[in-house]
Amino acid sequence: MSLLNGTRLTPASFILNGIPGLEEVHLWIAFPLCTMYGVAITGNSGLMYLIYSEEALHRPMYIFLALLSFTDVLMCTSTLPNTLCVLWFNLKEIEFKACLGQMFFVHTFTGMESGVLMLMALDRYVAICYPLRYATILTNSVIAKAGLLTFLRGVMLVIPFTFLTKHLPYCRGNVIPHTYCDHMSVAKISCGNVQINAVYGLVVALLIGGFDILCTTVSYTMILRAVVSLSSADARQKAFSTCTAHICAIIITYVPAFFTFFTHRFGGHSIPPHIHIIMANLYLLMPPTMNPIVYGVKTKQIRECVSRFLLKGKDSSPHSI
Repeated sequence: MSLLNGTRLTPASFILNGIPGLEEVHLWIAFPLCTMYGVAITGNSGLMYLIYSEEALHRPMYIFLALLSFTDVLMCTSTLPNTLCVLWFNLKEIEFKACLGQMFFVHTFTGMESGVLMLMALDRYVAICYPLRYATILTNSVIAKAGLLTFLRGVMLVIPFTFLTKHLPYCRGNVIPHTYCDHMSVAKISCGNVQINAVYGLVVALLIGGFDILCTTVSYTMILRAVVSLSSADARQKAFSTCTAHICAIIITYVPAFFTFFTHRFGGHSIPPHIHIIMANLYLLMPPTMNPIVYGVKTKQIRECVSRFLLKGKDSSPHSI
């Protein structure tokens, strides 16, 4: 360890200890995680390519979906390769600056994930409540600016995490009981006062998660009022059907996120550490893995485009000539 400012101890590197209590089965735990990661990369990359190549999907709803897929790929890639190295190859050491960088990207992309889901809720609100003005309100320029603001919001709010964590003293050692560098997991091994870190974490959660959930709730309240007022049962069913995939994505994202957030801060010793770690990994893996599947199953336009794409590939194969 290197001595900084005479009193503060900063390690040259940290040791990611994996999943405490399950060291003997690290190898086997890595297999389902790797499978989910492969599905996430393949599914989201395929979805982005489909939206790019199919003109029928060049609409605000699918542009936001492509942005969500892009965020999902970055979010799981920020941790999974490193996690697999820890679990499979016992490569546990990570440099101090690399750990701070990973922590920054993890929290930035999870914040962006929440923001994109909120933007998708606003998209559904405009589409259902103002259908005639949908294309004029949500132009490509508006979508690009909304996506950029969502990203910048995450960056600006997460930068203090790295600053606060960097200046903590680490005189208790450098072993992190986790598979990746999470803000509170790193802060908890410090021998300094981490109250500011905990409080700021709550503030960021309210500014990002709280704000996004509030906007999403208001959007769906307005959507529900508009749909209920429709006279036709078919029209109501069609309007609701455009929202089911997004509601599923919200549940998949926020349930493990809430569990991870609240157990980290209020769970104490009532929940075993390995449950914390497994849920923290699923929190970053479940949405990227499930979102392409959910949207592929629940969205008629995507199913039709996939069918056309597959038929086009079949017709152009050598056996069809």
